[in-house]
Amino acid sequence: MSEQKFEDAVKKLESIVTRLEDGDIPLEESLKLFEEGVKLSRFCSKKLDEAEKKVEILMKDKDGRLKPQPFDVRDEEGETD
Repeated sequence: MSEQKFEDAVKKLESIVTRLEDGDIPLEESLKLFEEGVKLSRFCSKKLDEAEKKVEILMKDKDGRLKPQPFDVRDEEGETD
């Protein structure tokens, strides 16, 4: 699954969820789909975590130095809490 793209994994996961929600499949197939869905969910979560870490690494502090910090869209738009 390491060669798989995030977007493809999300689409496949959505398809699995839809099939499971329909409920018109045998138990054994449901279990296999559920297992595949869990693997895809973990893969997607890992990819999102990796992307978040990259964003944190690339954020600069006030002196222009790269400094890890969480990304907040509101900060970029000039909004405050």
